This record gives sequence, C-alpha cells and structure tokens, in this order.
Amino acid sequence: MGGAKKPTAASKDKSASSKDTKKGKKEKGEGGPKKAEITVKVNEQQALKIIQSSKVVTIQDLARQTGVKISAANAFLREATNKGIVKRVGGYSGHYLYQSVSS
Repeated sequence: MGGAKKPTAASKDKSASSKDTKKGKKEKGEGGPKKAEITVKVNEQQALKIIQSSKVVTIQDLARQTGVKISAANAFLREATNKGIVKRVGGYSGHYLYQSVSS
C-alpha cells in the first residue's frame, strides 16, 4: 500500500544538473575577512565593591552595574569562584546567585 514514487526521466535530469552546480561553491568556513577578537574585562575593584555591598548578586546584576556584557560578567564570577573570592549560593539553569565569601 502506498510507497515512494518512482522518479521520472525529467526529474532525474534536474537532479543531475543541480549536483554539477553545487561542486563550484566554496566550502563552509573558507575565506572571508577574519573577525577581530574583542576582549572586555570587568573592573575587578568595582565588581568586588558591588558584590560586597550586596547580599547576593546575579550575573545580570553585575553586568548591568559594571557596564559589560553578561558573558564578561559570567567569566569574572566563575574566575572569582575558582579563586575563592565569591561563592555560589543558589539559583538554577544559569541564573545563579553569588555572595561574597567574607560576609
């Protein structure tokens, strides 16, 4: 019952010609101008002052208050956690709460 249609002679010709045109295209990732690497660092003194003055801080709060992107704030908080300056006290699924170790 049912089943796939058999290709007609006309459709076979179309598929053969489309395969030939695809060979001339560039591979993905080749050529094009190179993107400049942009590194944004969080001002550590300012960030630590913000963290210590708050009970808890989120990545989004720190990014907004320091004026950097969320990824830069996230990298700073991960690094500070590894150094033992701050600790993660709650949250879930990327929305974590951080607290200064001294408080």
